[in-house]
Amino acid sequence: ANEEAATLIPLSGNPGESRRSMISATFNFINSIVGSGIVGLPYALNQAGLPFGLLLLIAVGFITDYSIILLIKGGELSGTNSYQSLVQSTFGLPGFLILSALQFLYPFIAMISYNITTGDTLTKVFQRIPGVGPGHPLADRHFVIILTTILFTLPLSLYRNIARLGKVSFFSMVLTLIILIVAIVRAATLGPEILPTEDAWTFARLNSIQAVGVMSFAFICHHNSFLIYGSLEKPTLAKWAQVTHVSVGSALFISAVFAVAGYTTFTGFTQGDIFENYCRDDNLATFGRFCFALSIITTFPLECFVTTNVICNQELSRYKHLALTTLIVTVCTSLSLTFDCLGVVLELNGVLSATPLIFIIPSACFLKLSPGSWLQGEKLLSIILIVIGLFVMIIGLTMTGLFPQDCSHGVEMFYCPNANVTGTAPPV
Repeated sequence: ANEEAATLIPLSGNPGESRRSMISATFNFINSIVGSGIVGLPYALNQAGLPFGLLLLIAVGFITDYSIILLIKGGELSGTNSYQSLVQSTFGLPGFLILSALQFLYPFIAMISYNITTGDTLTKVFQRIPGVGPGHPLADRHFVIILTTILFTLPLSLYRNIARLGKVSFFSMVLTLIILIVAIVRAATLGPEILPTEDAWTFARLNSIQAVGVMSFAFICHHNSFLIYGSLEKPTLAKWAQVTHVSVGSALFISAVFAVAGYTTFTGFTQGDIFENYCRDDNLATFGRFCFALSIITTFPLECFVTTNVICNQELSRYKHLALTTLIVTVCTSLSLTFDCLGVVLELNGVLSATPLIFIIPSACFLKLSPGSWLQGEKLLSIILIVIGLFVMIIGLTMTGLFPQDCSHGVEMFYCPNANVTGTAPPV
């Protein structure tokens, strides 16, 4: 939930503040990476197989690390200080339009995933309230999505100054750490009670490419790179490389722990939203659901701010901002009501928008701006990343269309005490 929530910590600007600026930048970068996509990572391991999924997760982490550094190198070569200006300087108006479309698509689909997750998680939270059960409005995911949109996400999205929303960054980070602790505790206490599925420890599975899409969604942070780079005291590529390595490495460790904890608990039963796997009467999981729902509700407006800014990159009047924001939130909410499975949304956002933003565009910019032969050094590696990115996009989109993943939204899993009352999710 923190993809757009990174808030730069003010620096004094004194020459002796270089180390502090690097620590601050590292914190902000970790915060911008570890977000809502983390709850889909156990599902990614379910798609790819645990051993191969972990290898893919590490690979995506390394590629993210490398492409972020390439992005800043491209900025240095072109004399630009933002992702948009870099692409426009390198590929002109067509490149700028493609990037703008991707930068709109990513947060827009992310908002849809936030609404789906809000409906999934809060319905189970509300059902812990006495008197709220199946058939009650608060147990209806469509009603909950519409209610939270009207009461929270739309009003917060109408703020015209994003700085007023920036304080959610640290708050969301704390909530994410709480969710991580919940997953670890339940892996130790609930995991032994659920028999692993027959192919739980298979090395690799057919849907590995779709898993890369989910992982790419979780790791994308390139839109914040120039902003955080500029926060360094006397920024250099050497400092930036150090900040990037520590930040991405830390985020990779947190993500891997969460993914493994979630998957080993439920193995082949793992769903796109890991909280759908926990039982309705699990109080610790209910607390985790509440924390996660609160985190994404407060981050939704930040994603909405990005979409409005991409559509109209200028100061809007109060009434135009009201109309545009309301339209975006309404369309987003309407689409989120038509999807039950979070995994499909994460896969689509990963292969359609996150993959080109991570794999393809930074590499293409560096290729065009850097002198020398394309068949040596970093330029050859950039070509490899572009090929990998195109492969993931084409195969991932095809696999998602041909083999959409099922989910058992709102149904108690068979291992839950009340499964015989609320229905049983069929074993995978």
